[in-house]
Amino acid sequence: MFRPLAVFVGARYVRAKRRNHFISFISLTSMIGLALGVLAMIVVLSVMNGFQKEMSSRILGMVPHATLSGPEPLADWRQVAEAASRNRSVTGVAPFAELEGMLSFKGLMQPVQINGIDPAEEPKVSIIGQHMVQGSLRDLRPGESGIVIGEITARRFRLSVGDKLTLIVPELSSAPGGITPRMQRFNVVGVFKVGAELDSTLALINVADASDVLRLPEGTVQRVRIALKDLYQAPQVSAEIVRQLGAGYRADDWTHTQGSLFSAMKMEKTMIGLLLMLIVAVAAFNIIATLIMVVADKRADIAILRTLGATPRQIMAVFMVQGSVIGSVGTLIGTLLGVITALNVSTWIAALERATGLHIFSSDVYFVAYLPSDLQVGDVVMVCGAALLMSFLATLYPAWRAAQTHPAEALRYE
Repeated sequence: MFRPLAVFVGARYVRAKRRNHFISFISLTSMIGLALGVLAMIVVLSVMNGFQKEMSSRILGMVPHATLSGPEPLADWRQVAEAASRNRSVTGVAPFAELEGMLSFKGLMQPVQINGIDPAEEPKVSIIGQHMVQGSLRDLRPGESGIVIGEITARRFRLSVGDKLTLIVPELSSAPGGITPRMQRFNVVGVFKVGAELDSTLALINVADASDVLRLPEGTVQRVRIALKDLYQAPQVSAEIVRQLGAGYRADDWTHTQGSLFSAMKMEKTMIGLLLMLIVAVAAFNIIATLIMVVADKRADIAILRTLGATPRQIMAVFMVQGSVIGSVGTLIGTLLGVITALNVSTWIAALERATGLHIFSSDVYFVAYLPSDLQVGDVVMVCGAALLMSFLATLYPAWRAAQTHPAEALRYE
């Protein structure tokens, strides 16, 4: 079958055994380096996607996607909820209250955010009920001063269901300081564990008890919490609902409280990707070095091809094909290994932890107790495209030098 000269000769140069074994070694290391760079980028980006996905599902499954409040405490929150539910982007609505305070137990103190919830409505807007390790949200009955705490808080205070602790909240007063602490006893009725920072910074009480702590009028709630189909549309959807409710209503969404965290993760992923791209760049420079040495080694062959009628463009194409084959093979090997590793890294790390007894990932530090991985086709395509492009660009200078070879000068000493 007929093949173009550049493809035929370039492919033979890739397969041929060279007199200079150092050139073969550099060619092999170029291919291996490119494969390792592609492998590392695919695995690291997949792991970072996994962390971001876990954080989205756990943290944003716990914190409000958006909240609605009025100029005064909401006397009929169901009316506001009904208006919000008419928006097709809203999947759930529930009464909600939020305050900050301190938990105290036997001299130990810990700052927490207190969320007031309705146990019957909370499953519509939160995943907290799926992560209870002790007790139940149903035990948060109005007027009974029950509280649900995180697993880290329970461990630090050595608390379990049935124990009592003290909630301390600031309260405006006519005292000289302007603020005095208000203390109230609560019974621990449940413990949750989501494997994130919220296990130490969040506590839940009944929304009626929260209204009492906030000294709101009886029967009113502080605000309404809504859950959305698309988290990233929260600012637009909440603003649209506020326009429908009319003047005096205000909306707040998760981008104000958690947005900086996700922006930081996105920037971190970009920066790590650029740093890992340097591995591919080093491999590309090795391709340049390899081809320069091959050109020097094949000067006689180039001269003979030129005398037989090969054009400078054909000579240039020969070495572009050789470099592209090295880059393509390295990229292919790295992609296959990267995809396999990204799909199985969670299982492999878990097996390593079981075999060694070590806990590499602690939920206290990494939000999750295992290594998550989420392989995305877009990342694989981006990494492969960047590697192939850098490999192709690495062939241009050596190929150009080969095309500038003068047959008479190359054969003078042969």
